[in-house]
Amino acid sequence: MKRLVCLALVSLSFFVKAQAPYVLILGITQDGGLPHTGCEKPCCKVAWKDPNLKVPVSCLAIIDPVSKQSWMIDATPDYGMQLQMLRKHMQDSTHLPSAIFLTHAHIGHYAGLMQLGKEVMSARQMPVYALPRMLKFLTTNGPWSQLVSLGNIKLQSMNPGEQVICNARIRISPFLVPHRDEFSETAGFSISTDAKKYIFIPDIDKWEKWYPEQTAGKLDSLFAAHDYVLIDGTFYNSRELGGRDLREIPHPTVTESMQLFASFKNTNPKNVYFIHLNHSNPLLRSGPERDNVLKKGFRLAETEMRLD
Repeated sequence: MKRLVCLALVSLSFFVKAQAPYVLILGITQDGGLPHTGCEKPCCKVAWKDPNLKVPVSCLAIIDPVSKQSWMIDATPDYGMQLQMLRKHMQDSTHLPSAIFLTHAHIGHYAGLMQLGKEVMSARQMPVYALPRMLKFLTTNGPWSQLVSLGNIKLQSMNPGEQVICNARIRISPFLVPHRDEFSETAGFSISTDAKKYIFIPDIDKWEKWYPEQTAGKLDSLFAAHDYVLIDGTFYNSRELGGRDLREIPHPTVTESMQLFASFKNTNPKNVYFIHLNHSNPLLRSGPERDNVLKKGFRLAETEMRLD
């Protein structure tokens, strides 16, 4: 009898887990993807010859298997490929996300909206959530304004710190992070489901710029409040781009982040996933750099990885 009860509980546990909302990673690279336009270095050369080695741009889908709904964060240049990936995962050849949430106005994060236009999908009223400056950018600049005027997208306002209720089980809260805000502000997202909490920060300038005081303590508290932490891993270290002035692109390097996070008291490294990797980042390939990150207990995001 006890054995039957245990088996029933195990079966129930698997059923509950299978029905819980989760995040599906649809891409992991920086805006230009891999292979990177114009790059003939070893990091891209093989991928130009073999399309199977293409790695899509950083993007997430939040999925509710009960309602069979999904929400995408960012519309990347690989939107078409990522929509097909999502449809395959949902086992529905006509599936569309219920909404798209945008982080900011750098090409890897919103350029995929053009696929919703009359030249391609001719979508109807796809809800697109954005912060105030991003909304203004989309409504006052072509070709994005045409998507609005033709009803291909329906802009939805969101504000830092305010929850967007996706459905009864999923909530998304944007927050501001410092980044190169030429055309819009930059959002990170806290995603809450009735099972887990996720934080997504694909683009940010140095951590100290976000929290000038008590940087480690504040980040530790924020990260520890989430089950999964997906953060900017654009560059592995400062030597990666040779003579390029990294002050122009001041992402925190992975080595800097790991050094800072080593002082954390509450965040488990295994909950931290590096994403948004530049094509030059050695973490995209097997090698000592990748081994170093994993040895320190951190994780690396992978395309089609399911986080639940």
